[in-house]
Amino acid sequence: MCGITGICGLGKPIYPQLNDLLPMIHTLRHRGSDQFGYYLDDWAALGHGRLSVIDLDSGSQPLSNKDQSAWIISSGEIFNSSELQDNLRQKGHEFITPSDTEVLLHQIEQNGPDGLAELNGQYAFAVWNSRKKELLLVRDRVGILPLFYTIQNDRLLFASEIKALFACPQVPRRLDPQALDQIFTFWTTLPGKTAFRNILELPPGHYLHLKNGTADVRPYWSLTFAAPSEYSPKPIEELTEQIKALLTDSIRIRLRADVPIGCYLSGGLDSSGIVSTIVKNFDSRIRTFGIRFEEADFDEGDSQSCIVDYLKVNHTEVFADNHTLGQNFPAILWHTEKPILRTAPIPMFLLSRAVGDQGFKAVLSGEGADEIFGGYNLFREAKIRAFLSRQPNSPRRRQMLADLYAYIFKDPRIKKTLPEFFARDSAQTGDPFFSHQIRWQNTARIKLFFSEDLRQSIGRYNPLDELRGQLPADFSSWDILCRAQYLEAVLFLSGYLLSSQGDRMASAHSVGLRAPYLDHRVIEWMASVPPRWKIFGLNEKYLLKRAFRRILPESIISRPKHPFRAPIRQTLRPTETLFRDLIEDPVLTCGQLFDPKKVKNLIRKSENSAAFSETEGMALAGIFSTLLIQKQFINQFPPIPEQAPSFTVKVDKRTSKPV
Repeated sequence: MCGITGICGLGKPIYPQLNDLLPMIHTLRHRGSDQFGYYLDDWAALGHGRLSVIDLDSGSQPLSNKDQSAWIISSGEIFNSSELQDNLRQKGHEFITPSDTEVLLHQIEQNGPDGLAELNGQYAFAVWNSRKKELLLVRDRVGILPLFYTIQNDRLLFASEIKALFACPQVPRRLDPQALDQIFTFWTTLPGKTAFRNILELPPGHYLHLKNGTADVRPYWSLTFAAPSEYSPKPIEELTEQIKALLTDSIRIRLRADVPIGCYLSGGLDSSGIVSTIVKNFDSRIRTFGIRFEEADFDEGDSQSCIVDYLKVNHTEVFADNHTLGQNFPAILWHTEKPILRTAPIPMFLLSRAVGDQGFKAVLSGEGADEIFGGYNLFREAKIRAFLSRQPNSPRRRQMLADLYAYIFKDPRIKKTLPEFFARDSAQTGDPFFSHQIRWQNTARIKLFFSEDLRQSIGRYNPLDELRGQLPADFSSWDILCRAQYLEAVLFLSGYLLSSQGDRMASAHSVGLRAPYLDHRVIEWMASVPPRWKIFGLNEKYLLKRAFRRILPESIISRPKHPFRAPIRQTLRPTETLFRDLIEDPVLTCGQLFDPKKVKNLIRKSENSAAFSETEGMALAGIFSTLLIQKQFINQFPPIPEQAPSFTVKVDKRTSKPV
């Protein structure tokens, strides 16, 4: 997906040197090593590592406009670039290359930030106007591509990944206690925050405009849902045909590339629908890739085989045994750049490695379907709890929950207590966090492992209060399902799924991830669909199932929801030596972050007790991942090799070159 990085002075020249930029570029080599380029003037430095997917011969960066007053570096793709180019030509723009990056530069030249509304793509890019001394940083609507920045010593530094910022000696490396509090509540940081102090992430759908020494961050797009009075009145048959057409076109434009495109195939509805659409409309020879697990409860091999046989595609299976998953835990944290409470990123890391090893530079994936179409059990759970608030004595409640959590109801002890557990706080349907409060409360229990020092550093800070202040003004007027979808999209989707399991795991092996369900046209259209067509009764993703009914076997359509998960306890156990070393390493001093006694008791229970809860597994992952992040980024940040990449594009516009 390419790697971008740069340094810009705040209101005055900073005379950057190439040696200032080299370490930053070097840390991003995994994102794109096909070509490297840089730009230097007295005020700014730009660096780019390219993954060549479109316009292989003439898409090198940094790239300039005709008079070389504006320079751009970008990561990602603009899928409607050919249509935009036609419009820009009609307005007098001339193009030297067919590159979508050149189209992007002309689009900004013509319209400024207002031109972002016309983009259909996934992107993070920077435009430096050397004449006006202004910088524009932009991130795509839902945050598929990452972009981070920090301000240090009258300089703004930005990069695709945090490690590139840490490659600069003047950037301090410290964990942020409040960010840890957010992660151990929401599974991720709030939009704009990272796990590190003074390292910021440009929020999805935002741009940063640096002008006259001031960095102004503004939204250009936000997720919003229709109020009940504004729902689409169209019949379900017409809605089905419309979403079929939108999804087909979204897939079509995401197949645009000058290299072969692959597709992830889990065997679930989302990825199967994408592959079937491709096979029946665009390319019957599409290559597919799927993950298999040693643990039967996590494996979807039967469903993968079903859809592979049905579509006759050339499919590659990657087998993830527990030992391999555990051995790769430290590697994936180097790419997530934040603590995680799950191990699901590891199989995606292994899967993308297989994709890259077979020569594919881009894959289509089903990310976003659950958030946009209403697929998570959490959404159905909110509907059940809302029903219980109206009918607290209904005899149906136990069966409703049994249908929803069939895999949990295998345990007779839980079967007796679960209805009462989910009935708690059900009367508080007006609470903006009604849908997520049980999940967040359960996750927050992990904070019992925090050390006293960490608790004191957090103080009276409450992440719920901060999130409450960020909600849209009309949030309370939305349906319960819409509110739940919003919270899941702005927190989990962007902050965890698209980063820890999406772009980061793919780009680790120089693979670009494309997500058809996250086309903004699909998102905006689905936001006006009545909630009853998203979850019909308790039938999740009802509209999406209708759209795919004619192109998928019934066994895939009617298959119960199977959340993508990976084993935690079984994964971490084979590498216990690594994790014991983390706990006992005097340099890391576990006690600064976690209570050593409680952590050792947790480890002992994970090794010896049959009763080990989901929350305890998340605690294990959270503690170990936090310590590994501290080790990799704070205590033992690796030195940058001195060998410089071979630059394809070299632009030096410095008028003075002080030593």
